[in-house]
Amino acid sequence: MRFLLYSINFSPEMTGVGKYNDELLSELAAKGHNVKVITAPPYYPEWRRHEGFGNWWSKTQLENGALVYRSPTYVPKKLGLLRRIIHLCSFALSSLVNLFRQLSQKPEVVFMVQPTLFCAPAMLIFCRITGAKSVMHIQDFEIDAMLGLGMSRHPYISKVLKRVESWLLNRFDVVSSISYSMLNNAKEKGVAEDRLLFFPNWADTEFVIPDVSGDRMRKAWGLTREDKVVLYSGNIGEKQGLEVVLEAAEALSSDSSVKFIIIGSGAYAKTLQVIAKRKKIANVVFKPLQEWEIVPQVLAMADVHLVVQKRGAADAVLPSKLTNILSAGGHALVTADKNTELGQIENRYLGIYTLVPPEDVKAFIEGLRRCLNLDTKKPNRIAREYAEENLNKHIIIDRFVTELENRVVKVEKRKLSRD
Repeated sequence: MRFLLYSINFSPEMTGVGKYNDELLSELAAKGHNVKVITAPPYYPEWRRHEGFGNWWSKTQLENGALVYRSPTYVPKKLGLLRRIIHLCSFALSSLVNLFRQLSQKPEVVFMVQPTLFCAPAMLIFCRITGAKSVMHIQDFEIDAMLGLGMSRHPYISKVLKRVESWLLNRFDVVSSISYSMLNNAKEKGVAEDRLLFFPNWADTEFVIPDVSGDRMRKAWGLTREDKVVLYSGNIGEKQGLEVVLEAAEALSSDSSVKFIIIGSGAYAKTLQVIAKRKKIANVVFKPLQEWEIVPQVLAMADVHLVVQKRGAADAVLPSKLTNILSAGGHALVTADKNTELGQIENRYLGIYTLVPPEDVKAFIEGLRRCLNLDTKKPNRIAREYAEENLNKHIIIDRFVTELENRVVKVEKRKLSRD
């Protein structure tokens, strides 16, 4: 299969969408598929272009044979609605050069990852010209996320954005997403059920395992085996609502054995550090993102893992960081409402993690105390079993490719019957 991935995020970004895109293409290339990617220079989650990458059109070939076409993209130093829109539009416009370079190559499938929806019109035109099947994979409903975070309060603007989004989604041959609740959201936006495809995020369950010691990391970071380590690792953005972590650290500061570690980078990282310094919260340590090779040790080091988001973001997004926590058999405190995908999973698999409402400081602190009272030195077997059964990378990607190929055949038959 000639497979073209179209996404603003890709390797060597270490978290989020870029990491999943890289693993998907690596898996497809290993199975003999012809794979290419159109992307931007890496910038996430730091919101700063990575060292060694220019901001111009380029073409490189990876060791697995995949061709990577990068397109110049504006990356704002300070985030805001207007700057985000310019950021997304800059990639949508500049990537047209690399997209239409593929006209003669005639890919069979163009797999576009949302965000960014701004690329959708040109991609649909490209697929119409080449006959390629169009797939929209939704990692994040960016319109819902913006509205949920209060970025657009004008009802007319909201109405127009939703109509445009619905119109675009209904032009794709296949719409896939990472959770059933997000697929239901797409269905409510008018996408026919026979065009929907479940394609969840995964974990490397063979690499991230419970049988790993975190003692080495604890020693390196000045922690004892008796310390209770509360860990947040991932993107540090406004939608995470990580102020609640600082408030919990402040509330638990009288217990010298409880240590908070925040690993990651992002647009909001400096703000959090300033808040912690101003409040003189001494039991919180900030660390940069760690290399993938030591991630199992980092996860094993923690007694409690935090998966924190604001309410609007939690409704729209299934956090990718949770997959590796479950694979490691971690004990997690998750902020989400009962009616979200995370709430439904917690209800079906009691004990998989502790769920508390978003943006509720009192409930968060009470939930954290409950987690700290668990036997956190033993793996959470419910979490690990769920990961083995539902998050295995090879099984998920193999199933997706098979289902996608079947859908492509159905789409072709449907078009022929109309002709």
